[in-house]
Amino acid sequence: MQLIWLRSDLRIDDNSALSVACERGPTVALWLASPGQWQAHDDAACKVDFWLRNLRQLRQALEQLNIPLLVRKIDTWDQAPATLLDVCRRHNIEAVHWNDEYGINEERRDAATRKLLQDAGVRAHSYLDQLFFRPGTIVTRNGDYFQVFSQFKKVCLEHLHRSLPTLAPRVKRQQPLDIASDPIPEHIDGFDKPAVALSDYWPAGEDQAQARLARFIDETVEDYAHLRDLPAKPGTSQLSAYLAAGVISPRQCLHAALASNRGELDSGSSGVQTWINELLWREFYKHILTGYPQVSRHRAFRPQTEALPWRDAPDDFKAWQEGRTGFPIIDAAMRQLLHTGWMHNRLRMIVAMFLSKNLLIDWRLGERHFMRHLIDGDLAANNGGWQWSASTGTDAVPYFRIFNPVSQSQRFDPEGRFIRYWLPELRGLDEKSIHQPVKSADLFANNSYHSPIVDLGSSRQRALEAFKGLPRRQDQRAAS
Repeated sequence: MQLIWLRSDLRIDDNSALSVACERGPTVALWLASPGQWQAHDDAACKVDFWLRNLRQLRQALEQLNIPLLVRKIDTWDQAPATLLDVCRRHNIEAVHWNDEYGINEERRDAATRKLLQDAGVRAHSYLDQLFFRPGTIVTRNGDYFQVFSQFKKVCLEHLHRSLPTLAPRVKRQQPLDIASDPIPEHIDGFDKPAVALSDYWPAGEDQAQARLARFIDETVEDYAHLRDLPAKPGTSQLSAYLAAGVISPRQCLHAALASNRGELDSGSSGVQTWINELLWREFYKHILTGYPQVSRHRAFRPQTEALPWRDAPDDFKAWQEGRTGFPIIDAAMRQLLHTGWMHNRLRMIVAMFLSKNLLIDWRLGERHFMRHLIDGDLAANNGGWQWSASTGTDAVPYFRIFNPVSQSQRFDPEGRFIRYWLPELRGLDEKSIHQPVKSADLFANNSYHSPIVDLGSSRQRALEAFKGLPRRQDQRAAS
C-alpha cells in the first residue's frame, strides 16, 4: 500500500507524488490540519477556508478514482512525523510520497518525517512539483544561488529551451479499498469563516482553476504586458490563489502559455513572454528561500538594512491597514485586500513602498499584515515582493527609487475607475481631483475623506537619508 501526503498540491492532474504513488500500487491519501502551525505562519482565514473548500472537491475526485482521503488534526508540524507513522502502521503502508515544499520549517518537518519513517522500515519519496527546477540546480558559475532575477531568468530560459518540464502521467482508477474517506472539516477553530462574497470570488476545484487559465490564455494574455498594470481592468490571470494551494501547477500554466505561442519562450507574443517572466519570478523567490534561509527567519536579505531606523508609528500603521491614509490609490488597494483576500500586483508594490519608505515602518509588519489577509499568501512571493519594495531584498529596487502614489495613480488608474469602485465617497470627483483630493475644496466642504497622513516630499527625503546612513553592503553567503 502507498500513501500520498497532500500539502500544497490539492489536485489530481499533474501531481508528481500522486502519479508515482498510484503507479506503484494501491494508494491512500492523507491531509493534515495543523492550525497552530498556520497561526504561527500568519496564514489568512480566507486561505484556510480556500484549502477546505478545495479539499472537498478533491475528496470527490479521489473517490472517483477509489482513493480514500484521510484527515488528521495536529497542532504543529512537530507532530507530523509521528502522525504519519501511525497512519502507515494502521494501513500497512510500504512507502510515503510527497511533493517538496520550501522554507526552513517545511524542510525540517520533511527531514524529521523521512528519518522516522525510514527508521521504522517505511520508504519515503519526495518529488519536484511546485517548481520547474530543483533549488541548487540553477546557480552561478561559482555554484552560488543567483541574487539577481535577470541572471536567474537567463539560465532558466536556457534550460527550458533544451528541455521543458513534462506533465505527470494521468492517474488511473484503482480497485476499491476497504478504507472510508474522512469528512472534511467545515471550519477550523481560530480561523473565521470569510464573507460569502469573498468565497464566491474564489470558487474551489481544479475545473475552476483550469477554466480561469483557459479564459486568460484565450482572452487576455495577448495584451497582458500592458493590461497587467491597470487595476481597473481584468488584465491578470487571477490564478495566484490556485497556484499557492496547488490546485493548478506551474507546469500546466507554462504548457498552456507555450501552446498559445507556437511553443516560443522568448519570442512571439509579448504578453506570453511577460507572463512566463512572472512564473519565473515565482520560481526565483522559492529558490531564494532555499539558498538564503535567513529570509525564512524574518530577516532582511541585505543584512546591512537591519540597521534602518524604522519608525514606531502605530497610528500611521493602523491608518495604512484600514485604508485611511488620505492617498486614494493606497486606500482603495487596502480595501480591495480586506474585502477580496487579494490585491493587484502593481498596487502591492505601491502600498508596500509607501509603508516602508514614506512611512518608514518596518516592512515585516506589512509582510505579516498581507499574509494574514491574502488568499494567495505564499512566504516566498510575499517576502520577496516586500523586500524588493523596501530595498532590503535580493534584486531590490534601488533605495532612491520611491514610487509616488499620486503619479502612480494617475498613470495606472487614469480615469479613477478603480478608486471610485473601492472609495465610493470619492465618486463625485473629476478625473484630476480623484488622485489627490486634498487639493479639492469641495471635498473638504463635506468632510468625506481623510487628510493625507504624511507629506510625500519630506517623507521621501527622510527615507533617502535613512538609507544613506547604512553601512556598506555585506556578502550574502556570510550572512546566510
